[in-house]
Amino acid sequence: MRYFRIREDKALGYTGFVNAAPKWGLPGVDTCPACKATWANTTIAYPSVDLTPVTALANFEEARAEPIEEYERMRELVRPLLPPSALVQPGSCFGPLVGNAQGRFGQFVSNYSYVLLVRREALEKLQAEGLRGLKGCRMEVRFRQRNSPELLELEILPVGRLHPRCLPPNLEPPCPRCGRQGLSMPKEPVLDAATLPSHLDLFRLADMTTVIVCTERFAEVCQRLGLDGIVFLPLPTEG
Repeated sequence: MRYFRIREDKALGYTGFVNAAPKWGLPGVDTCPACKATWANTTIAYPSVDLTPVTALANFEEARAEPIEEYERMRELVRPLLPPSALVQPGSCFGPLVGNAQGRFGQFVSNYSYVLLVRREALEKLQAEGLRGLKGCRMEVRFRQRNSPELLELEILPVGRLHPRCLPPNLEPPCPRCGRQGLSMPKEPVLDAATLPSHLDLFRLADMTTVIVCTERFAEVCQRLGLDGIVFLPLPTEG
């Protein structure tokens, strides 16, 4: 099986831009007592997760950093609502994208490298082809134009990892308390084949969550159906 990284296709001249943010999120961590880092990762998103059953919902509406004890308390409030084995980190986001949009859009939209939007009709075509794990989530986005497309945010689960061969040999392990690891994208990324999911045709890497990965089957179907807006960059794998 071959894999590809998905990026926005800027050569097509589409002008569409979605200026939006998730409705809810966990706070970042203010000075972890173990690693001393202040940080958040807002690229992990579960747009299908509805936090309205959570008490003190307003606490999840403001982006901020909190002491780690408060982050951990809030994390446990949302954990029962998440998919099984969901990866959660400081700054993780939930619920629909809220904002506005304008311009001319392709079948896929990826204004931000870690977010992938798709027209409803395109998603239905992909699902009809039997591609695995594709979930489109509604958005609360207002278009500043008539005849606007119906865009959905794809919920892209974080699974799979980079192969240790492409990482620094002296890389520190993740912080045992907050989970942070100071990892930068390698110049020549290689996927660890043993960690890649067998049940998903679209996912993001758990240790580099800005990277959206698809299978060759996903890429082939998109190209055959003429679904534009994104390009596919080959990612080598190693067992």
